[in-house]
Amino acid sequence: MAYITLRDVHLAFGGPALLDGAHFNLERGERVCLIGRNGEGKSTLLKLIEGSLLPDTGEVSIQNGLTVSMLAQDVPMDSGKVADIVADGAGEAAAVLKAYHEASDACVLGDMEACDHMGMLQHKLDQLDGWALENKVNTILGKMGLDPNADLADLSGGRKRRVLLARALLTQPDVLLLDEPTNHLDVESIEWLEKFLLDQNNLTLLFISHDRSFVDSIATRIVELDRGILRGYEGNYSRYLELKAQQMEAEEKQNALFDKKLAEEEAWIRQGIKARRTRNEGRVRALKDLREQSKARRSQQGKVSMATQEAHRSGKLVFDIEHLSVTFGDNAPIITDFSALVMRGDRIGLVGDNGVGKTTLIKAILGEIEHSGSVKTGTQLEVAYFDQLRNALDLEKTVMANVSEGSDFVDVNGNRRHIYSYLQDFLFSPERARTPVKALSGGERNRILLAKLLLKPSNLIVMDEPTNDLDMVTLELLEEMLSDYKGTLLLISHDRAFMDNVVTSTWVFDGKGNIDEYIGGYQDYLEQRPDDKVVDQKSDVKKAQAKAEAAAASAPKKVKLSYKDQRELEQLPAEMEKLEKEQAELSAKLADGSWFVSDANAATLASQRLAEIEEALLEKLERWDILENMSKGN
Repeated sequence: MAYITLRDVHLAFGGPALLDGAHFNLERGERVCLIGRNGEGKSTLLKLIEGSLLPDTGEVSIQNGLTVSMLAQDVPMDSGKVADIVADGAGEAAAVLKAYHEASDACVLGDMEACDHMGMLQHKLDQLDGWALENKVNTILGKMGLDPNADLADLSGGRKRRVLLARALLTQPDVLLLDEPTNHLDVESIEWLEKFLLDQNNLTLLFISHDRSFVDSIATRIVELDRGILRGYEGNYSRYLELKAQQMEAEEKQNALFDKKLAEEEAWIRQGIKARRTRNEGRVRALKDLREQSKARRSQQGKVSMATQEAHRSGKLVFDIEHLSVTFGDNAPIITDFSALVMRGDRIGLVGDNGVGKTTLIKAILGEIEHSGSVKTGTQLEVAYFDQLRNALDLEKTVMANVSEGSDFVDVNGNRRHIYSYLQDFLFSPERARTPVKALSGGERNRILLAKLLLKPSNLIVMDEPTNDLDMVTLELLEEMLSDYKGTLLLISHDRAFMDNVVTSTWVFDGKGNIDEYIGGYQDYLEQRPDDKVVDQKSDVKKAQAKAEAAAASAPKKVKLSYKDQRELEQLPAEMEKLEKEQAELSAKLADGSWFVSDANAATLASQRLAEIEEALLEKLERWDILENMSKGN
């Protein structure tokens, strides 16, 4: 028998039905991912199963004795002791245990009434098996690496999620419901959550997520909520895409045949009595049925249509970052001695735990906060900034007012369009466009930001967590747009699949102020990083020199080099010295930025040459190391 069963469930809140005759089974041990467009009713479905909502009609059946626990989407901002918040998941036993500890503390201070009260509480704890609760709380907090005495308000978003998960798992539920568990988590926390859930034996999961990597790792089956109907797809997300494409093709063919039949019958009914000869009542009734079916048919929700407005091309050099450092508060380093070149067309992903300085680095590069070191900015730079905290939105104003700033028309790549028409590209109907932003979901707010961002001509797009709350279809369209973008992209994201599909290089923050650069996306970084995960790309030259000097200091048995190799070894120091001299001269000329003003092309070429020199130096140092070791028998 299935753990949970939905039979012909209907639910609506005034508009189109969120559930329109939905059927669903959840079997023991399954890990089912519930997907669908923003606003389709996924969270509503979880609330029906949890019991906080009732359907209009139909049946939600849960196996007798089954315990269901839910981890909500929103992270609380409340304060409170972590152990107490987790223990609250046990209901009455937690309240009695907390009261007992409070009475005990008061009794020690001489409150005799509290001492008398302790006896009654102790008896109640015996009945509820409450004495084991404290041990359970400490055990699960230990598994999750959480301090029981920490204050919830002091924890990061990822740690708060762990607290809520511990609370949900405290009663060892048979079914765990998760609503967007990876939202606002850093990559390390997401990977921890994946492993933790996979390690829970016999735990049955029903979860909502738009993180494709997380879905592929966790899900054994995918169920899509589409226009009020639930459809199941066996396998991972990639398999779902194949099956979904086949289903949509079949649906389009079926709709085309239906529309053809309806058109033929409409043409027949409009003919005169003479043309029809006799009135066919059965055919008339059939036409009425076709008309009703046509009215009831719900079309697939359209796709977001997005395109960038590109400004004039920036100079080839976008940013030349030299020895950038940022400190806050007690001079604790957030970023330490970071140097990099950002060239036109680069798409760079920033990866690291929450709070390590990714947004800080962006702001330092853009000149929004103070820093040491230098950031030289290229010419003709026009920036469009997608803000993680959505500060660009006025929650009291409507969607239309936020995007068009009061005008009825917007300019889209030289074409004048009505704001309603433009917003329909982002799935906002005219009625929805007149809705205050404060009434919209997180996914809808992100679409507003995209609509606003893409009206601004740019050759540099900066995006800070753009993927939170976006459905998978919109995510994939955003990927396509960014992949086709001719300008430069700086992207902060914890969505590993999104990073892999968009970026050309990755800056990885280690949490100690250091930033390492890797070619490619997140998976490329995982393959390239060393086992000890400690690499400082900024000091590659120094490391190579140190390695060469260490090799020179050792004195194993020598072997005779060939004449060619010996000659190359003798010439390498002079060649490197020449390169270092050229490097110093160019660095000095570029130091104050005036060269970019007087002759931008020459200065840009000089910056490119500096990058070439650094690569050449690394190659020659590596070759020197090899030849030295060969000559010494290593």
